[in-house]
Amino acid sequence: MDISGDAEFLSDYDPTAYDRPSVTVDLVLLGIHRRRLSALLVRRDQPPQAGHWALPGGFVAIDESLDVAAARLLRDKVGLDGAHLEQLYSFGAVDRDPRMRVITIAYLALLREDQMNAALRAGRAAIAALEGETVVAIGEDQAALPLAFDHQAILTLARDRLRGKIDYSDLAFAFLPPCFTLRALQDVHEAVLGTPLNKPAFRRRMLDRGQLVATGTREDEASHRPAELFTLGGIR
Repeated sequence: MDISGDAEFLSDYDPTAYDRPSVTVDLVLLGIHRRRLSALLVRRDQPPQAGHWALPGGFVAIDESLDVAAARLLRDKVGLDGAHLEQLYSFGAVDRDPRMRVITIAYLALLREDQMNAALRAGRAAIAALEGETVVAIGEDQAALPLAFDHQAILTLARDRLRGKIDYSDLAFAFLPPCFTLRALQDVHEAVLGTPLNKPAFRRRMLDRGQLVATGTREDEASHRPAELFTLGGIR
């Protein structure tokens, strides 16, 4: 392909000829907390919408890729390193941010309980439960939390994507440690689907898939008869 004319073209090109929207990354960080599908949120301390809760996020620097920006924000805003992030969807409604035209790329990470707890210990994020079409505080009051921008819509899309895939994918295991009980696996499915499941039917369905391998060990420190531990395919 002949690109000999590119240098001349670029030397006269005016990059201000078109409006340039800003680009942000927002992190949808989901885990199972107290048997409920929950998200890590941060509280905005500056306008616009100061005091509202929001997904951890920020602007993409001119010299960094989207993936690099997502990893940076995970570390800086939440205090986590190494969580597996994947692009979820892009959101570009013209009026989604009152400051200017901002297009955001949402990234999704499914977190284990120890990762959720590590974020809490870092003191930069709080856990809120996804309840219907709202997000509620985890505590006695169960108060609905006001979310900034279009972050409720982003969370709802993420939850709906999970619900659509949980029964035929390995997504449920991302919430769990390498060894887990069938009860814990059922807790994940019920939290994502938002409905209780029949215990014998669920266990039979999971075991019939042939994915689970019994470890020959049982859970520690159980207040009842210790349940058997399983792993996924023997390697995780």
